[in-house]
Amino acid sequence: MKYVILIGDGMADYPIPEYDGRTALQIASTPNLDFIANEGICGMVRTIPHGMEAGSDIATLSILGYDPARYYTGRGPLEAMGMGIPLNEGEIAYRCNLVTESGGRIVDYSGGHISNDEAKELIESLNADAEFKREGITFYPGVSYRNVMVLKSGEEVEGGAPPHDIIGARVDAELPESDLLRRIILTSRQILENHEVNKRRAAQNKNKANMVWLWSGGRKPIMPEFRAMYGVTGAVISGVYLVKGVARCVALDVIDVPGATGYIDTNYDGKAEYALRSLRETDFVLVHVEAPDEAAHSGEIEQKVKAIENFDARVVGKILSGLESEYADAGYKILALPDHYTPVSLKVHTKEPVPFAIYDSRAHTRHHDIDTGIGFDEQSASKSPLRLNAHKQDLMRFLFSSLP
Repeated sequence: MKYVILIGDGMADYPIPEYDGRTALQIASTPNLDFIANEGICGMVRTIPHGMEAGSDIATLSILGYDPARYYTGRGPLEAMGMGIPLNEGEIAYRCNLVTESGGRIVDYSGGHISNDEAKELIESLNADAEFKREGITFYPGVSYRNVMVLKSGEEVEGGAPPHDIIGARVDAELPESDLLRRIILTSRQILENHEVNKRRAAQNKNKANMVWLWSGGRKPIMPEFRAMYGVTGAVISGVYLVKGVARCVALDVIDVPGATGYIDTNYDGKAEYALRSLRETDFVLVHVEAPDEAAHSGEIEQKVKAIENFDARVVGKILSGLESEYADAGYKILALPDHYTPVSLKVHTKEPVPFAIYDSRAHTRHHDIDTGIGFDEQSASKSPLRLNAHKQDLMRFLFSSLP
């Protein structure tokens, strides 16, 4: 039996008035997601436990059945684990965005979606600072604006708010409470503002990546292995270090796919190909696609719809076809869902339960409480009586046990 989880990051959305009150999932053409919903079972699942912040870190842990209230220590350490940064006892890792500051306000959470090479130059300039060195502060380049900072020791404080949630806010109003973190952020502004990288970007009318923003810090989490929890080995495919970090923390293999960028231009086909290849040697694979979330954070409905359609055709469709071709006799299950809502109208994550669907190739079980011909979307899934809490392992029990 083969098991597959397909996560379209931030696909869930609110009705959009300009599109006759349809959501991005309803606007998009998604025949493969619709097949999973129509021929399997669907419902709504809470991926963000009550009282916790909406984000892919919390949601991914919940989806895999790890209660964030017990295991979550911050986004920073998960990103560090995903990047292969060894976190020693006492060290604190922070997510470190390269952002754009202008007129005392945060105007871009991604530094104009700065390139990897440019980001690396800027991070190297921070590591060259003598004061940072003396204080045991190290910056690690990641992908584009997504980087990590590690403190050798110190008081554990979370840092600031996620920068994508405070676009337009004044820097001085949003700085972390920690004097050290405040000083690092403001010092980075002095170092980066007139860096050659930013001079070139300004000349090209691009946003500067002229300040770091530190958030969601914590120490390395300790979690039971996925195999011990569910009795299967497996792998994770993602273009973002956060999801890779969750995988490493639970002893799932991380498969790097060439061209997996985490953006609209990611290698969708390669993710599907590598997922199918991994199933020849293991029983479980999770494929995560960031693109819909990135488009939603920018408020670009057309891009979000395009990302969802690419996810459906080039990931979901190809994996479904490959599973049917190779494992029709042995059987397979496929679970599809967003990790959380990212409404284009808000450009931030929200906490509502998300739609999910599970197809079991051996069961061909329609959800008879729902009319046939349904699509994979928020409205259709909400008609199901199924209401699950992912962090309580409800979702994984459905995946790894017989469907009703």
